Amino acid sequence: MTPTRPLLLVILAALAAAIGFAAVGLWESVFGRTFPVPLMASVTLFVLALAIFFWALTIRPRSVGKPGPTPVDPFTAARTAALAMAASRTGALVAGFYLGAALAFSAKLYLPVGQERFVFALLAAGSAILVVLASFWLERICRLPGDGDDAPGPRGQDGEPTDWALPRDGRTP
Repeated sequence: MTPTRPLLLVILAALAAAIGFAAVGLWESVFGRTFPVPLMASVTLFVLALAIFFWALTIRPRSVGKPGPTPVDPFTAARTAALAMAASRTGALVAGFYLGAALAFSAKLYLPVGQERFVFALLAAGSAILVVLASFWLERICRLPGDGDDAPGPRGQDGEPTDWALPRDGRTP
């Protein structure tokens, strides 16, 4: 599993920002009213960021290998890292979308509804950025020593990497 690169998150956010900007204009041209941006979107994203942050706080002492707490199982660490990767990518997409919507609403700041939607979109984008940061930190915590795709692993008779979970000798695990 390759770690998440910040450049990937920036590219996803930029693409989603373009979609968010276009969605606001399309919504207004089709329906004749402003694009709805619920305040609960930012609240929900903030609660999700807090949950991921506290998850990282609870798993961190178990993953550093200090004496005391029970060490985290490698499978649990891998699953947690996969979930953190998904959350960081999703958070980048949501943050980009709402930043694009905020950019579209910035042209309508003279209207009270435009001001409200602009603020709500910025709050949602800020909460999504917190999700990205918490997920990125959780993924970093869950890295195992020697974790990496370029590390040489055990090789089979044919020179291919072995699959320890599903042996190739015909036996079922």
